[in-house]
Amino acid sequence: MNTPSTLRARVVRCPQCGKESTWSAANPYRPFCSARCKQIDLGAWASGQYRVPAAPPDNEPEATGNVNSFA
Repeated sequence: MNTPSTLRARVVRCPQCGKESTWSAANPYRPFCSARCKQIDLGAWASGQYRVPAAPPDNEPEATGNVNSFA
């Protein structure tokens, strides 16, 4: 039987610096290794360094009429 005391914490790589980091409740910064790495990542998101790639919009004509009407 696996109880919380017999389970080993999973070790993962910090996505910011690559150091080993424990994935457990004892690490409040998981998956990061430290508050510093967590803040650096948050700053990258806030400044727009991480973006989801998207295709350019099609050249469709704009819809006419009020989109809120149900007529």
